[in-house]
Amino acid sequence: MTVGIVMLVHTALNRAEQVARHWTAAGCPVVIHVDAHVPRDAHRAFLDRLSDDPMVRFSRRHVCEWGTWGLVAATQDAAGLLLDTFADVTHVYLTSGACLPLRPVDELIGYLRASPRTDFIESATISDVPWTMGGLDEERFTLRFPFSWKRQRPLFDLAVDIQRRLKLRRRAPAGLVPHMGSQWWCLTRQTLSAILQDPERPRYDRYFRSVWIPDESYFQTLVRLYSSNIESRSLTLSKFDFQGKPHIFYDDHLQLLRRSDCFVARKIWPHADRLYDAFLGETGAAARQTEPSPAKIDRIFARAVERRTRGRPGLYMHSRFPNQDWENGVTSGPYSVFQGFSDLFEDFETWLSKATGARVHGHLFGPDRVEFAGGQTLVNGCLSDSVARRDYDPKAFLTSLIWNTRGERQCFQYGPADNQTIAWMMARDTNAQISVISGAWAVPLFRSNRNFADLRAEAARLQRIEHKHLDILRSAHARARIRIWTMAEFVESPMEPLQTLLDEIGSVRNARLAEAPRMVNLEGFGQFLQNLKNQGMHPYLMGDFPVDPVPVNQTSQPRKPYLVR
Repeated sequence: MTVGIVMLVHTALNRAEQVARHWTAAGCPVVIHVDAHVPRDAHRAFLDRLSDDPMVRFSRRHVCEWGTWGLVAATQDAAGLLLDTFADVTHVYLTSGACLPLRPVDELIGYLRASPRTDFIESATISDVPWTMGGLDEERFTLRFPFSWKRQRPLFDLAVDIQRRLKLRRRAPAGLVPHMGSQWWCLTRQTLSAILQDPERPRYDRYFRSVWIPDESYFQTLVRLYSSNIESRSLTLSKFDFQGKPHIFYDDHLQLLRRSDCFVARKIWPHADRLYDAFLGETGAAARQTEPSPAKIDRIFARAVERRTRGRPGLYMHSRFPNQDWENGVTSGPYSVFQGFSDLFEDFETWLSKATGARVHGHLFGPDRVEFAGGQTLVNGCLSDSVARRDYDPKAFLTSLIWNTRGERQCFQYGPADNQTIAWMMARDTNAQISVISGAWAVPLFRSNRNFADLRAEAARLQRIEHKHLDILRSAHARARIRIWTMAEFVESPMEPLQTLLDEIGSVRNARLAEAPRMVNLEGFGQFLQNLKNQGMHPYLMGDFPVDPVPVNQTSQPRKPYLVR
């Protein structure tokens, strides 16, 4: 029994020569087709180097371009020459110049000897094929494709569009049911010769010349007419990514390839010296009877595809960085945003840090500097407190901060005076916990010693900004955990919302809140708001905040206890 090898070569001729000699050394004749695109001098030198091997032949050259008929014509000529020249060949194995035998050739021969009449070729009907790319499955057999998809893409798309509009369809020759599968197969002499010598072959060839990617359907369809026993699988390990492009194997894939137990693998990087040395140096002294099982490594490839397409949560890749909604999670972990709290409470950051054990920053997006916790100027990930660097890409600044501090909860203050370009990103981030006391920005204005005309203008500006921010937070597209209180309702009963927020963050202690932050003195604040109204500026975001003080002749209601135990 003899296995003949058809090798389609278009690049890395030195590696093709090395593999061809490996096949012939084991008694397998080889017929090589060299793509017509290969320069004549390189082709002649390749022939000269292999001229000393009597088991190597070269077939007529064709122009081989992906998705076109040339690949099928090259395979037909090379396979026909192999069958005519080497009469003792019982099986023909189709490979490429980028293929590498993974197991000793004797093991392949022994495996085929155990199944002498079995054709190993992936062959499935259109409805059963999940890997078709480009939106063309059934249409690749019913439309005509006279233009190259790679070189003439506009003409290719135009021809498809015209045929669709005109509802042009063509039928497969009578008796043919289109099938698809991997280009790389191993057929018996009987089946392959029947395909090549069929009297109807000119008719079949005319039909498949206009099929898109015929090398994945020609033999896969015709084998159904002649084979008595088909194993619909390939003995060659070939993996493809989500775009239909083949995975390339490098030196660090050595153990992965061994684990597959496949006889041949493609596509091997031509400079993977370790792979070529390891596999071409093996002998069949300890032949294995292991069944080829590419499924053993499918899980690894599935994880690789997922990592490539989705990436790690909150870590941006160059392939998705400019595209919104292509990320796998906006950020890599939960964080908390407090708006108005540092305005209403004194030393709020220190209190929150002690109560939660989280890292609590000031206004990370403030106009003057990045207020990192503890006054730091540089934090994890080499993020500096420079406003210019932060504002170059505020979104990347925040995602980098959360990514580089994984495992530690980050909290920071935010307000209408801060950079607002980050607002939408936080609102649609499921990792964000946003707590807002609306109108609290007026407290620093109330406590400042500025001209009232300036205060009025600044209050109007901040209120406009916060109003737009609240619209964002209330949008149907917001995905963050959002809580909004008016200043009036928060001041009336602050302990309950504070306890809720601390429980969500994850306090270092499970006990109820025993120490509350100290609220600033709000005596006269109500009158301040009234003065703004009197000047024509309506401060509505604070809620129904009472005007103080209470009249002397009116008995005041006892105030609710501030600390609840």
